[in-house]
Amino acid sequence: MSGFHQARMDLGAQLRQLRENARLSGKDLAELLRWQPSKVSRIENARQTATEDDVAAWVKAVDADPHTVDGLIRQAAGLLERQDSWRQRHRSGLAALQEEIRELETRTLLFRAFEPGVVIGLLQTTEYARHVFGKVRRARESADDVDDAIRVRMRRQEILYDPSRRFRFVMPEAVLRYRLAPPDVMRGQLDRLIAVTTLPNVEFGLLPFEAQLPAALMNSFWIYDDCLVGVATRTKDMLLRDAGDVASYAQAFEEFYEVAAFRDEARALIVRALDDYARPR
Repeated sequence: MSGFHQARMDLGAQLRQLRENARLSGKDLAELLRWQPSKVSRIENARQTATEDDVAAWVKAVDADPHTVDGLIRQAAGLLERQDSWRQRHRSGLAALQEEIRELETRTLLFRAFEPGVVIGLLQTTEYARHVFGKVRRARESADDVDDAIRVRMRRQEILYDPSRRFRFVMPEAVLRYRLAPPDVMRGQLDRLIAVTTLPNVEFGLLPFEAQLPAALMNSFWIYDDCLVGVATRTKDMLLRDAGDVASYAQAFEEFYEVAAFRDEARALIVRALDDYARPR
């Protein structure tokens, strides 16, 4: 068991004890907090990392001792800053990981995402996601819950149609041509990207092959508002809250954004890739 998971178990056990001391069932607490009952269960059983806001709401609902509150919030903050290996997290299941990401997204108004290797998750079609998850599951020895993970990912995409949220996405043109799925699936995925470019709250940019890049395309990252960055490497999944880290990734995003093609230019690149997929081989 990783140190991260043990720390999450410890926090969940403490929160469960506070709930029980308050003589509340999990369902009772969920109703007070206006959460799904499953969220209470996931936090208590270390299947989801409680955020500082989650803990603050929890301890207020159970009327916890003020001396206890600060310590628990510090524990939650520490968990969010910890590094956890992809292998350990994926063994708990792809669906659980998607649920964690979804929880984070519900608290975010401005999304900035850069993805160098695959279509950005919020923009994936069901079949493209199936091929990507299948490859991840084999590489990371994840639980065989691809169908559940896809269902959660598709639910995540509902947030794109919330006009109060803003999305800025950038990825290389090369991603349109990486054969992570059969040609018919790739064509469906590219059609989906064309549709996304018409959403008023979404800026979708592609780095053309001809663009002079400001930096090497090292790894994917997501910036949530101006307070948190999610960075995925081959062996680590990092959540960074340090202001300097957030500023550094924000600058990197803006540099890629400046040389990306948007709107009609982006659609032209997608259509060109679609035409290539349609040619017999």
